[in-house]
Amino acid sequence: MNDIIEALEATVRAVCAKHADVAAGARSPWNAPLWTALEQIGVTTLSVPEEHGGSGGDLATAVAVLEVLGQYSAAVPLAETALLAGWLVAGCGAAIPGGPMTAAVAGPELRVDPQDDGVRVAGAVGRVPWARCAEHLALLAGDRVIVLRREEFVVRERTNLADEPRDDVVVDVRVPASRVHPLGRDAATVARELRARAALARAALIAGAARRALELAVAYAGEREQFGRPIAKFQAVQQHLAAMAGEVLLAKIAAEAAALAVDRDTEAEVAVAAAKAVTGQAAGVVASLAHQIHGAIGFTEEHPLRHSTTRLWAWRDEAGNEAAWAAVLDRHVLAAGTGGLWSLLTEVVGGADADGTPPHTSATQRQGKESHG
Repeated sequence: MNDIIEALEATVRAVCAKHADVAAGARSPWNAPLWTALEQIGVTTLSVPEEHGGSGGDLATAVAVLEVLGQYSAAVPLAETALLAGWLVAGCGAAIPGGPMTAAVAGPELRVDPQDDGVRVAGAVGRVPWARCAEHLALLAGDRVIVLRREEFVVRERTNLADEPRDDVVVDVRVPASRVHPLGRDAATVARELRARAALARAALIAGAARRALELAVAYAGEREQFGRPIAKFQAVQQHLAAMAGEVLLAKIAAEAAALAVDRDTEAEVAVAAAKAVTGQAAGVVASLAHQIHGAIGFTEEHPLRHSTTRLWAWRDEAGNEAAWAAVLDRHVLAAGTGGLWSLLTEVVGGADADGTPPHTSATQRQGKESHG
C-alpha cells in the first residue's frame, strides 16, 4: 500500500468515526451526514475518470476505502455509486450525475421500448441496493445504459439481514434520449464485468467488517473475566482469536489482490472469483467465532458486534455466494488445463514485473531484493 492510499484511508476513517451512528443503535436506512462528508473529500466517485465527473484513481484505492467503510458498518452506497453506476455511465462516455446512485440490470420483468427521441421503460427490478436513497438509477438494459431519476420510479422498501435497503423498483416512464447511453461494446461482457465489480465491492466490505469483528472480540476477551482471569488467557479462546486473525488477513489480501488484477486486467474474473469465495468463507468463520467469544451479549440489539456480523452474513450471499464464484473458478481452471494452470495462478496472484518483482513494490524493497541477489 502506498502513502497516498494510507493517507486517504486515515482521512476516511476519521470521517467515519466522526459521523458513525452505529454505536448509538440508529435505525436510519442510510447515513446522510457521512455521505456529505465523503463527497466533500472526493471519494464517492473513486475509480471514475475525472473527464466524466469522477474523482479518478484506480480500483485498488476504491477497495481500500470500502474496507474502511465495511469496518465502520457505514450506511452509504459508495460501492453502488462509484464502482457500479458511475462505472456504467462513464463507460458509455457520458458524464455521471451528482449525488448517490445505484445500479441494476434489467430482467424479464422490465420492458424497454424505443420511442421518438427516447425510450419507454416499464416494469420492475427486484432488490436494488439503496434504491430509496439514490438520486439516480443506472439501468443496464441490453446494449444501453438508461439513467433514471429518483422521481421516475417507485420503491417498495425491502432490506437485507443487516437492515440495509434492498428495494424493489417499479417504473413506467418515458426517458429522453439524453439519458439513454449506448454501451459501445458487447453487452454480455459489460454485464459480466458489472457482476464482478459488485462481487469485488462486497469482498472489500466483508474484509473491513471482519476486521471490526476481530477487534471487538479481542477487546471483549481481554475485559471479560472467568474463574478470576480474562478469558483471553484460556487456550480455546486464543485459538479462536488466532483463527479469526488468519481469516481477516486472508480476506484483506484476497480483496486487494483482486482489485490490482482488475486494474491490470490480468485474469480479473479469476481473481475476483477467488476473492469473493475466500471472503465469503472468512465471513462465516469470523462471525461464528466472534459470537462464540461474546456469548449471548453479541446478539443483542445495542451491541456493536451485531452490526458487523449481520453484514458479514448478508454480504457473503450478495453478488454471488462462495459456491457461485467457486463454479467460475472451476470453469477457468478447466479451460486452462494442466499445461496452463500454473501460469493462470501466478498471473493472478503474483502479477510480477519482468524481473520477478511484484507490482507496487517500493524502491527500497527493490534495492533490498537486488542486494540479496
